[in-house]
Amino acid sequence: MAAVFISHRGTGADQAGAERLAGDLKAAGHDVWLDEWEIDPGDSIVERMNDGLEEAAYLVLCYSDAGVTAPWISREWMSALARQLSGAKIRILPVRLTGNKAPAILADIKAADLTHDWDAGFAELLRAIKWRG
Repeated sequence: MAAVFISHRGTGADQAGAERLAGDLKAAGHDVWLDEWEIDPGDSIVERMNDGLEEAAYLVLCYSDAGVTAPWISREWMSALARQLSGAKIRILPVRLTGNKAPAILADIKAADLTHDWDAGFAELLRAIKWRG
């Protein structure tokens, strides 16, 4: 089972798509961190997010029509990228959830596309996630 952090915009179709993706990954046997599941009233949002990012082997970055530059989503993927560049074993896996394109610094990373064929895109994402003990 791999530890997977889902990074997404928390509004509208993005939220519903991220929850579906998280459920599918969990059903496939992975340990999934999704803000809606992991942050309870009274929790420090920053502390809970940091815990999730520290434990993650994969950060699934959900691209949306609204972009990936909102403050929270930017902090999540930038944190993962900084950890990766410092030698941490975390891999950023972009996913087209509702569209848009990658930030320039991530443009060379192939994205799984869930916009046209969810099942095919999800299968592609699963192939990218390697089991870690």
